Amino acid sequence: MNIGFIGLGNVGGKLAGSLLRNGHELWVHDLNREAAAPFLQAGADWAAHPAEIAERCDYIITCLPSPAASAAVMEGADGLIGALRPGTIWAEMSTTDAGEIRRLGALVEARGGRTIDCPVSGGCHRAATGNISIFAGCDRATFEAALPVLTTLGRRVLHTGGLGSASLLKVMTNYLATINLVSLAEALTTMKAAGLDLATTYEAIRISSGNSFVHETESQVILNGSRDINFTMDLVAKDIGLFDGIARDNGVDLSLSPVLCGIFEEAIAAYGARENSPNIIRRYEEPAGLDIRAPGFPAEMVDDEPEAPGYEVKVRRG
Repeated sequence: MNIGFIGLGNVGGKLAGSLLRNGHELWVHDLNREAAAPFLQAGADWAAHPAEIAERCDYIITCLPSPAASAAVMEGADGLIGALRPGTIWAEMSTTDAGEIRRLGALVEARGGRTIDCPVSGGCHRAATGNISIFAGCDRATFEAALPVLTTLGRRVLHTGGLGSASLLKVMTNYLATINLVSLAEALTTMKAAGLDLATTYEAIRISSGNSFVHETESQVILNGSRDINFTMDLVAKDIGLFDGIARDNGVDLSLSPVLCGIFEEAIAAYGARENSPNIIRRYEEPAGLDIRAPGFPAEMVDDEPEAPGYEVKVRRG
């Protein structure tokens, strides 16, 4: 089976690497051909445009920065949809809008294809090792057909329901992670101002009820000073904005979400859209005249779990 992969950025490149590492036949495309160079050297084939991917591949994966980018790949000149063959599976791994994936999915279905929205969660470091988690929204038959590839890309795969359900859950989890990031920035800055040692503060959080995945990963690169998790403020703003829109569309009046969106709007205005997202701590450390760094923490997140076969996560009921 030929697999096509479009979008070789921070996350997509690592996911595509898992497919090559595990022996899959891979065709790749990216707006920046230089991004494809290591994949071509490792045995992947280059497609000149998305339509060529559709012509050659039975299973097509997109991992792109925005709903607009996905729409352009699908519907633009030399796009996927015009060349899609019956029976093709399109796996949209971008973090996108549920309504948009359903719209594009209907176009794919009209061509005889099948669509699955399958965004990932867990960070670029876990995408690189094949240990990332994957949400999968589609009918059960499509899920079972897609699962062998999904369990190569990720460790834990959850069937979330129909098309679009995975995208709803993904932006919800990113909302929660962003709240956690901002609260950690406030906590670390406050403890520094109160005279606490930051390495001790890190460990106190880690062994307590206040611990979290975000703390054990992003707090470390904050304290190192690199603040680099291969994720930028504009992407955070997109994701939390999508979540805020879901709440509004469903008549839910939220308290924290509008504040969080405002915090990142201000941060983008102050620091730039492409600033690393953990540098939201600058909002607190700079006005306080503090340096929230400590020795002994890594500059980047590293997955210390060995790669292992993926599996379907079963939902407990009753």
